Amino acid sequence: MAETNAMPDADQPFFQALLMPHRSLGRTGFLVVMSILGFASLVTGGFFLMHGAWPIFGFFGLDLLLIYIAFRLNYRAARAREEVSLSRTSLDILKTAPSGRREAYHFNPFRARFEVARHDEIGIVGMAVNAEGRTVPIGAFLEPDARDSFAAAFSRALATAKGR
Repeated sequence: MAETNAMPDADQPFFQALLMPHRSLGRTGFLVVMSILGFASLVTGGFFLMHGAWPIFGFFGLDLLLIYIAFRLNYRAARAREEVSLSRTSLDILKTAPSGRREAYHFNPFRARFEVARHDEIGIVGMAVNAEGRTVPIGAFLEPDARDSFAAAFSRALATAKGR
């Protein structure tokens, strides 16, 4: 049996994170909320219709339509994604917009700086990778606890990549 002095692959990522916006209301919850609102609008609008105030019935349908549109826009915004991958030789960030448009950023981890903006009462309000004259904000859609968790893990990983 021959021995080899094989080195681990430096290009193999040792840190990977998929950042996604949190939405607390799932598909079933959305259907329940819209059903309850629709029923309430129908009953209340029917009451006004029976008393001769027929234009109000239409306004109840209009506000239900606006609530539906707001939910759909919110769910569309939840399709945003950010993939962060870090190896000893490469820091890659792939941002996917809700429209599906993708932007890829590639950095040398030795030149990359992870900047975190903090507020005394709120905590982390912004995170960005800064290198080679470019600043790429990351995790803007995350909730505060998720920002804290990601910032701690990514800071440790970037320090590991730099050999600190």
